[in-house]
Amino acid sequence: MSTKANVQQRQRTKENFLRQFRDETSKELKPLTAAQFMVIWSHYDTDGNGFIEGHELDDLLRELATSVNVNDAGSDLIPDSVLKELKECFLEAYDENEDGKIEIGELAEILPTDENFLLLFRKDNPLESSVEFMKVWKQFDTDCSGFIEADELKQFIKALLTKRRGTNLTEEKLIEYTDTILQIFDTNGDGKLQFSEMAKLLPVKENFLLRPIFKGCASITSQDLDRVFQLYDKDGNELIEEEELDGFVKDLMDLIRKDYDNDDLQQFKQSLLNGCDYNRDKKISKAELKMILLALAQPVDS
Repeated sequence: MSTKANVQQRQRTKENFLRQFRDETSKELKPLTAAQFMVIWSHYDTDGNGFIEGHELDDLLRELATSVNVNDAGSDLIPDSVLKELKECFLEAYDENEDGKIEIGELAEILPTDENFLLLFRKDNPLESSVEFMKVWKQFDTDCSGFIEADELKQFIKALLTKRRGTNLTEEKLIEYTDTILQIFDTNGDGKLQFSEMAKLLPVKENFLLRPIFKGCASITSQDLDRVFQLYDKDGNELIEEEELDGFVKDLMDLIRKDYDNDDLQQFKQSLLNGCDYNRDKKISKAELKMILLALAQPVDS
């Protein structure tokens, strides 16, 4: 039997996963708890890469459409041509960053999720820069372990929801949200969040270093240099230091690695300072920043 035939056979025989979350009378999806949302996410993100895409998205759409049926009619009742049109409309409505995938925050907008839990994934008020991210990180990494552990994550969630909603959650809800967030974002399963995992929960508006002006150019204008420097030199003292420097290093790390922790960031920062911090003050001046940006702009030999 061909691969396509195998897939179709599985579609015919398996029970529709989403049907259990619909009201038996109205057929509408029932309000989901954070734990139920996590179950649905894990069911469709079969490879655990943090996206519902490709055949995973096909499965979600087929079952979302056919779960209103009372019986176990196969999801293959939807022809491929109809599925293609459905996917295009679905992505146009919900794929905010237009990458052809569904992220967890986008799925939270689609399903009738616990309203407070949904607020954790709001992207309408991202952090201005990685400098702000580092300030938040250091605020909640209270034991300076280089990780956001469960108790610290619970305090972060409490503070975030209080800021966004202005309401206090019960201890039971906070624990539920914390456990669910760890299940979603703790990709290596160590029970805590490292830098790259926390960054998915707390996105930054823009990594300035990704702008086209830094790709393959032989020179950087004074205006470009001033703009980048001001982005990181938050206190205006003409030096990038401490949390500002960590934020800059985080943006550099994001260019080369998707998965990293505090040790990786600190090692990369030390290597950067060894090569560019000419006066050894553990800070980056505007002249030193220019050398870094020029090196960043050089094309990599194939």
